[in-house]
Amino acid sequence: MNALMQKTQKVQHADSDLLQLVIFQLGGEEFGVDIMAVQEIIKMPTITTIPQAPEYVEGIINLRGRIIVVISLGKKFNILSSEKNDDYKVIVVELENQVIGMMVDSVSEVLRIPSTSVDPAPDIIASGVSSNYIQGVGKLDDRLLILLDLRNVLSDYETEELSQLV
Repeated sequence: MNALMQKTQKVQHADSDLLQLVIFQLGGEEFGVDIMAVQEIIKMPTITTIPQAPEYVEGIINLRGRIIVVISLGKKFNILSSEKNDDYKVIVVELENQVIGMMVDSVSEVLRIPSTSVDPAPDIIASGVSSNYIQGVGKLDDRLLILLDLRNVLSDYETEELSQLV
């Protein structure tokens, strides 16, 4: 095996040990989600409210002809968010074959962090987010990033409930 092939394999191996995350803010804390789960990030659109929807459901939006339910992660996690402003974003993700929008205070960056800098989630995170939603806690210099496990953000019941809203 020549030196170039060995170097290429090392680089590919190193890339596989990196997590690429979309970093967003919610109630003063930094959260991250795997970029592969994110379809797009959009400015806060006009949201149509749905009567008798669960409290964490902000409503629905029309995204290029597709009706999508938007949930407030702040309400879902019981985290006080800042007042709605121009920084608010909707992160569009696919959960259990259903596309939903997650409203967050702001989106700051896309980061690559080594998987070795992620620790398992403690039973309860200080911000009040149950560890069921947490994949781990990333340590990056003087920052802690709460990494969400999107598969657990909504229960099976909640996923079914949202699918009936559209």
